[in-house]
Amino acid sequence: MWKSWKYKNLTILISSFILSVALGSFPPFKNLVLSLGLPAAFIAGVIFISTFAAPLAAVTLLVLAREIPLPLLGIIAASGALASDFLFFKFTKDGIASEIEPIYEGLAGNHFNKILRTKHFRWLFLVLGALIILSPFPKTAGLNLLGIPKLKNRQFIALSAAINVVGIAFILFLSFFIKP
Repeated sequence: MWKSWKYKNLTILISSFILSVALGSFPPFKNLVLSLGLPAAFIAGVIFISTFAAPLAAVTLLVLAREIPLPLLGIIAASGALASDFLFFKFTKDGIASEIEPIYEGLAGNHFNKILRTKHFRWLFLVLGALIILSPFPKTAGLNLLGIPKLKNRQFIALSAAINVVGIAFILFLSFFIKP
């Protein structure tokens, strides 16, 4: 039945949200997270980049926000997210881009390819990649879009850090309204 189920990913995502809400109201989970402190914030940042684990990361950060100053919590969690993004980027940048480019060139043709590689359109890949990384969509697509223009490691780190800070700051902002 599971193999034929059409909405596997959506089911996993919804289950992840439900599990995260349940864990957020489970005292032993809160006690464990609070006892771990900053390492839990770093781990939450590491898993924050995964679509399916992001709800758990958010609940962890919301629990920690009760005890740890928000700026410090944000820096530690964003550092974890950056480390995870960079590691993923390093492993996928060259391999996946080299597989996607021939398909893209075969489908798009030379004229369209030349237009998209101009300086006027190159920023489009950066913006789309950044939006996908910031959104709940799978981060792989965003990282691949960022890899298409062949960002240097420094550029990727700066962009990923900025995007992760915004995403984590949003979660921490929610801590003023959501108290697990």
